[in-house]
This record gives sequence, C-alpha cells and structure tokens, in this order.
Amino acid sequence: MEKYRKMWKEIVFQALGKIAPDTAAVRASFTPDSIPAETPPDPALGDIAFPMFPFAKLFKAAPARIAGLLESLTISPTGRARAAGPYLNVTLDRPAVFREVFGRVFAEGDAYGANGSRAGERVMLEFSSPNTNKPLHLGHLRNDALGECAASLLKRCGAEVLKVNLINDRGVHICKSMLAYKKYGNDRTPESEGVKSDHFVGDYYVKFAQWAKDDPDADNQARELLKAWEAGDPETIALWEKMNRWAVEGHKRTYEATGVSFDRYYFEHETYTAGREVILQGLKKGLFYRKEDNSVWVDLTADGLDEKVLLRGDGTSLYVTQDIGTAVVRAEDWPFDRLVFVTGNEQIYHFRMLFIVLRKLGYPWAEKMNHLPYGMVNLPEGKMKSREGTVVDADDLLAELTADAVEEIRAREREGEIEDVSAAARKIALGAMNYFLLAFAPHKDIVFDPKESISFNGDTGPYLQYSGARLSSILRKYEERKERYEKGAVDYLLLKESDEWELAKRFAEFPALVAKAAADLDPSLITSFLYDCAKLFAHYYHDHQVLGNDDPSLVLTRLDLVRALREVLRSGFLIIGVPFLDAM
Repeated sequence: MEKYRKMWKEIVFQALGKIAPDTAAVRASFTPDSIPAETPPDPALGDIAFPMFPFAKLFKAAPARIAGLLESLTISPTGRARAAGPYLNVTLDRPAVFREVFGRVFAEGDAYGANGSRAGERVMLEFSSPNTNKPLHLGHLRNDALGECAASLLKRCGAEVLKVNLINDRGVHICKSMLAYKKYGNDRTPESEGVKSDHFVGDYYVKFAQWAKDDPDADNQARELLKAWEAGDPETIALWEKMNRWAVEGHKRTYEATGVSFDRYYFEHETYTAGREVILQGLKKGLFYRKEDNSVWVDLTADGLDEKVLLRGDGTSLYVTQDIGTAVVRAEDWPFDRLVFVTGNEQIYHFRMLFIVLRKLGYPWAEKMNHLPYGMVNLPEGKMKSREGTVVDADDLLAELTADAVEEIRAREREGEIEDVSAAARKIALGAMNYFLLAFAPHKDIVFDPKESISFNGDTGPYLQYSGARLSSILRKYEERKERYEKGAVDYLLLKESDEWELAKRFAEFPALVAKAAADLDPSLITSFLYDCAKLFAHYYHDHQVLGNDDPSLVLTRLDLVRALREVLRSGFLIIGVPFLDAM
C-alpha cells in the first residue's frame, strides 16, 4: 500500500498549502514524505489516517478544524477523504485498487515484487565456504539458504550480484584428515568403499579426533604436515590434491541437490600467500610488529579489540592471513560496491578485526565490507560437534525429509494426484528445509526439528506448498467447467469481503517488503508474508465459495483473486527457494 500512501501524502501536502496562512512556512516545515500517515485501528474508519496534530501550531488552529478544512480539498479518483475529529481518514476506491494491483501481478507473474531499490549496485556475496575435511552439515544448510535468498532479494531489487564460495582447502584442520588417512587409509577410495566422497574424507577427520585422544603428539604431527605442505613436499601435495578433490566433488553434489549455485569459486591455497605478502608490507610500514617468537601481530586495543596474531612464528598462515589475501584478490577481480560475508555469529569478532586491519592497510574498499552473521542451528537434543561425528549431515537430512514426505503423501492418499511421488517428495523436503531455516531472523539461534519442518500443517514450507497446490487445483477445476461461467464478467465491485481486501492490500505491499528484506538481508520478512497470505486465504476459502456459487461474474472475479495469490506465492517461493507444486 506504500504507493497509495505516497500518492495521498502528496494530495494532503498540496491541500495543506492551499489552506495555510503561510504557504512558504508549510513547505519549509514539511515535505510530502514527512507528512505523518497511520493505519486506522478499525478498517471501518478507512485505509489511511492522517493525524493533524503536527500542523496545529503552524496553522494556529485545532487539529479537528484543520481536518475539516482539508476534507473538501483532498479529492482523488483513488479514494475519498473524511474528517473524523483530529484525523483525516482516507478510504481507497477498492475496485480501482483491485484492478491496479491484480493487473500488475498478472503482468509481472512470478517476477512480481521486483523493484529498483538497489539498481546499479554491485554486490559480492560470499557464503557456504566449507572446509575440505568434512561433508556439508545442517549449519552449512542455513548458511546456503541465507546466501541464496540474499542473492535473490538483491537481484529482485536491481542489484548485480556475484555469488562466491571460498573453499577452505588448506590449514592444520585439513592436515588432520590427511594424517588420519595416511595412518588408517590403506589406499582405500570412496569408490572402493561405496561412500560419497566428502563423507569418506570426513570419516578420517573423525578418526583423527579419536586418535588424538590417545596420542598427545597427534596435533604436533598435523602441524608438521602443514609445514611440509607449505614447503611444497610432493608426496604431501599429492595426498592433499586427492583428498580435496574428493571433498569438493562431494560438496558440489550436495549443492546441486539443494538448489545452491555459485558464480565463482575461490580456493584458499590460491590466496593465502597474497595475504602473507600484504602483512609483511604492513610490517615494513610499521602497521604491525613482531614478537620474540617471530610471529607478526597487530594492536587493535585502540579500536576496542585486542592484539591479534597475523602470522605464526614459523611463518605459516592463519585464517586471518588468508582472509586478507582473499579480500585483496577479490577487490581486483570484481570491483564491488558491497561485499557481504555470510557466516555464523561466532565469527563477529573475526570480521570486525578483519575489516579494521584492511582499513589500516589503506584499502578504500574495506569500508564497503559487511558481515551477515546468523545464529547457531541446534538439534532438539543439543549442539552438533564435527570432531565427534555428531553433526546432522546435509545429505542425510535431505534423505530423511524426503522419506517423511513420501510417507505423508501416502498417508493422505494423494498418490493418485501426483505424477511422480519421489520427485514431489524431494521438492517438499527442500521446501521444508529452506523455509524452516529462513523463517527466523538471521541473528536468532534455532532448533531444527525435522518432523516439525516437514509437517503439512502450521507455519511450514509444506503448508505453503499445499496452499499453492490448492490454488492450482481450483484453477484446474475451473478449466474443466468454464462453460458454466461464459455469461459472467469480471467486476471488482463484487469483491466486498474483508479478507479479499486484506489480501489485495498485502499484494500491494509486496514490492516494498522485498525492498526492505533486501536492505535488511532478512528473508524472514518474506516467509512471514507468505504464511500470512496463505493463512488468510484458508480462512477466506473456508467461508466463501469460489467456483460453487450461482453468480458467474462473482466466480470469474474471485478467480482473479486466486490467480493473483498464486502468482504472489510463486514469486515469493522463488525468492526463498521453496519449489512450487501444482499438485500435492
């Protein structure tokens, strides 16, 4: 409804100028955008309310007097204004709004909600960023869902977006799985064991943790292996290449299954040396300092942080080393207006520190870097722990949700309505997962309950998918019997129910909501909107017939409402990664 608010703010602003004792004073004190507007507490009072209190001093008149004077001056084909005490209440012309809103929805289809609020902006989004020592898990799934949805929102608002994935393919943690494979692998391969390749590598990371419990020298051996890798030892490099290939190939299979894609991959082994060089240059400039053990540090106490090590004493790199190098390489590769890192909120301190260090180094683009932190994803039974092998694996979770969806379809005896039950179940599983992971504000911790997420009832992805399928079913039934309604004609004067008006107002608000969700990088605004629309239609459909009434014009007019809602849902589903199903 933002369009209509703006329109009427301009009307009220112009009318105020006509009745003001000093027109210049009005224009000096207010602009159309600054005119206060509210939503009346009772729909019977109107759709937009303008309080006159802010103008009393300027006009030297009571608010009710000002409202009365404005009533005859605020005339528009989009509605009518009526004074109600100190308020000027506007009631919009409903048929005109239905016609305009539905027409826009039908014209734009599943692209509805697009706007130019971020036009011309170049945004690089980094998300997922897995380690090559284990498969993707539930935490990665929330990261991926947020990254994909943020990209969709920004693109809908006109931004040019580059989705990038930084593969953490080097470091002591990678050496731990390599060391365990050297000790226990005996030349086994994912193919020989019949195991998905990233799972195969992850099993050895768990084996290392088990071995390290009994061998206090295990961690030291992993550090020595890292030194051998950085020194270019051929045998170490060959093992690293083989295990990394297994891990990345497995990750890409999971991305494909979950609908995640990237425009560009970066690998830490390609950028960490650049970070080392940048740090050594900063050392020469006096920005950093060495300690007795030869390690390089930066003092950030004046910035409200701590002292931070940037290079180990033995010359090997840390996360921050490679993050600095990667940032420099990216800024050269694809100059951006904004770079957003999507990571867990446990890294808030790290990114604060990283951005400050880059600013100290004098990079102007460091001011354009942002962090989108998200809360922990826990299970009903508690936290996940990678080293102990107690994480919820992404592949296993999707398989479990798919199996649950098949069971639900069969329990509802819907197999006859669905051409390919397995394919539909996979889409339901993906919808359940993405919706649940996005339905909370990013900063909030969540407890992921697979059984709750797959439910066909309540605030879930499958409920929304079922709502979309029901709309499609109504339209199919109409096609089967449309000759019954040939004498009818669409007439928006027939849409008199409060739920019809509420739905139309929500549709009108969607583009502004997409713009706000993109600005805040908060997909939960979209999930809440979609659920509210589906729930509102369910209430409406329970009380009012669409096809089953005697007035063909009413049938055709209500079908426009059904079509509009279907397109709005399809548009929203595309943004949040929930597949739309025509039958379910």
